[in-house]
Amino acid sequence: MRYHLAGNIPQKRHTVFKSPEDKFYYEQLFGTEGFHGISSLLYHIHRPTQIKSIGEPKDVTPKIAVEKNITPRMFKGMNVTPEDDFMDSRKILLMNNDLKMGLAKPRKSMDYFYKNAECDELLFVHKGTGILKTFVGDLEFGVGDYLIIPRGTIYQVELTSENTVFFVLESHSPIYTPKRYRNEFGQLLEHSPFCERDMIAPVFKEPVDEKGEFLIKVKKENQITDFIYATHPFDVVGWDGYFYPYKFNIKNFEPITGRIHQPPPVHQNFEAHNFVVCSFCARMYDYHPQAIPAPYNHSNIDSDEVLFYTEGDFMSRNHIDLMDFTLHPGGIVHGPHPGAMERSIGKKFTEEYAVMVDPFRPLKITEEALKVEDPSYKTSWLE
Repeated sequence: MRYHLAGNIPQKRHTVFKSPEDKFYYEQLFGTEGFHGISSLLYHIHRPTQIKSIGEPKDVTPKIAVEKNITPRMFKGMNVTPEDDFMDSRKILLMNNDLKMGLAKPRKSMDYFYKNAECDELLFVHKGTGILKTFVGDLEFGVGDYLIIPRGTIYQVELTSENTVFFVLESHSPIYTPKRYRNEFGQLLEHSPFCERDMIAPVFKEPVDEKGEFLIKVKKENQITDFIYATHPFDVVGWDGYFYPYKFNIKNFEPITGRIHQPPPVHQNFEAHNFVVCSFCARMYDYHPQAIPAPYNHSNIDSDEVLFYTEGDFMSRNHIDLMDFTLHPGGIVHGPHPGAMERSIGKKFTEEYAVMVDPFRPLKITEEALKVEDPSYKTSWLE
């Protein structure tokens, strides 16, 4: 991320800062990894610490159905059940100790505030429009947007369309852009498939100066606890730093192509501890005269592979619907479905869009996933 400044801040950090009415503003350091990771400084009208009450925690631990999986699987995302509430709509399908992922189909906007106190969140907008409202500003979102929300961000989601669908990923480590695309100063390099202009920071909004009772649902260690605060959390008069939510649209990813088929790392968009996220986008196919555009059979010995299909037709697989998840476990060879390789020869372009997650530790399968599994997938390569 790059440095960003919005609103009013003092000339020097950790110094007296007052309103025109000679009232103190209250500084908050917002960051991770102790005092070593990236951070921002926020300035509030009221102390951000005024808890009025704390409710009983609600357990939201995903129920594991398959602890150790070695079976190729497909999950039909279109069959995931929508829910009115934003948090209730999150259906975790796959997880390990590093991440959780699944789908959310909320019907209603949030009438409370939410903070994930443990995980960075990646929300990919498969369908719908809305506004991600945060204590540092607003992000309008639409189809194809990745919303990267650092842990500790207080936010609300306002939906402005019906039938909204998010691919949801929660990461126990920070989500960054790949280090190999950045120089020692953090700037994205010329050969990166995206640049800082593609990362959209929140639009600053005037602070909300309100007292009362404000519900913030806080998630940590698979529990959601209701905190009632005495002041509105969006009372920030200004902030600066490197730590803030942002959006990136998948169609701003510039594909890297070659004369022969390129491996999945060229599609990498984000990374975290023990997993990467890739964006498969519309692109020119390989242009060697004898090139086979379909991916070659390969073994992910050290990682599982998850693909979420979001737009277009998928040359390498038969019978794929939008919102489908495919899971190929580490150690098991996988590749194009019968006929896909042959059909791909001579093709010049693809319009497909998909999100791929490669975890470096095996994934566990939840009960929610088994509810929407297509059991025929594992034998679908038979000729």
